[in-house]
Parts: sequence; C-alpha cells; structure tokens
Amino acid sequence: MQTWIALLRGVNVGTSKRVPMGEFKALLEAQGFGNVATLLNSGNAVFNANAIPSEAVRRTISTAFASRFEFEVTVVVKSLHELGQIVAENSLAASAPDHSRLLCLFAQHPQDLALLTKMQEFTVPPERFQLGRHAAFLNCTQGIRESKAAKLLMGKIGQHVTTRNWATVLKLHALAVRCTAE
Repeated sequence: MQTWIALLRGVNVGTSKRVPMGEFKALLEAQGFGNVATLLNSGNAVFNANAIPSEAVRRTISTAFASRFEFEVTVVVKSLHELGQIVAENSLAASAPDHSRLLCLFAQHPQDLALLTKMQEFTVPPERFQLGRHAAFLNCTQGIRESKAAKLLMGKIGQHVTTRNWATVLKLHALAVRCTAE
C-alpha cells in the first residue's frame, strides 16, 4: 500500500463549488481507497491505495468527483514520498515567519509547473518566488491579496495548479506520515 495526498482546486471558496468534506471522504472510500482522512474544508485528503501511477489515482478521483458533484475541478495527487520531497526543497520556509503567507503551488504535470516561471516577473521584493523540481513556492510577505504574482494564479497559468499555505502543507505531511504508520 502507498499513501497518497489529493488536493482539489477551488472548492469551498465563496458560495460556489461547495463540497462537504464528509462527502469527499465517502467518494474516496467508494473508489476503494483506504484509511481516508480529510484536512480542513478546502479539498485535502490523505488515503492509502495500491502503488499505481499517480496519474491513474488522479483520473479515478477526477472522474468520480465530476460524476458525484456535477462539476469539474483540478485534482492534484502526490505520493507521500513526493510530498516529502516538496517539503525538503522549500528553501523559503526557514526565512518565512508567517507560514500562512507562504504558498506552495502544486501541479500534477511538470509542464504545468514550468508555466509558473512567469510568476518571477511579477514577484516584487520583499516577496520571494522559488520554482522547485516538484512544486513552486511564493512568499507573499505583504499578504496574498496584495501580491501581483499570486493574482496570476487566477488566470491561465494557474488553472492547472492548486495552492496551499505552508502551514497546511506541513499538517498534510504529518497526517500522511500518520496514515502510513496505521
């Protein structure tokens, strides 16, 4: 068995695309995933499944989700190993005193991650941007709503990625480690 993390883009923000986490959990269990746990109300889940390619897990969730909730969202799936690599490669975390303003940008496919290089042009100091091998990171020191770079995520370059603040990423990682141990 392998531990996986599923991240949904844009659910439970505002009044549209409402997804009760209990229903999301039940959807994952109905797909045969085990030891399912959700975190917060923003489309985060940790679960166990056979060691199959992450793209197969993503497609399974995406198809079931669209059928059950009657709308589509970007679904990003990472293994616990991949999430561990993401945590390790974030060099901005040590100098970011407010982890709620440090964003981790997750993409399923490398080409979607590569599109994020455009954000560098819009990163205004003291903001910092880092494109890693497995994710990108944006430290919005003045706040996410004030960040020109963060606003790009609402457009074309952000349509296939989803973001979580660093505090949430660390909670997801800890939950996934516990899920593996159980």
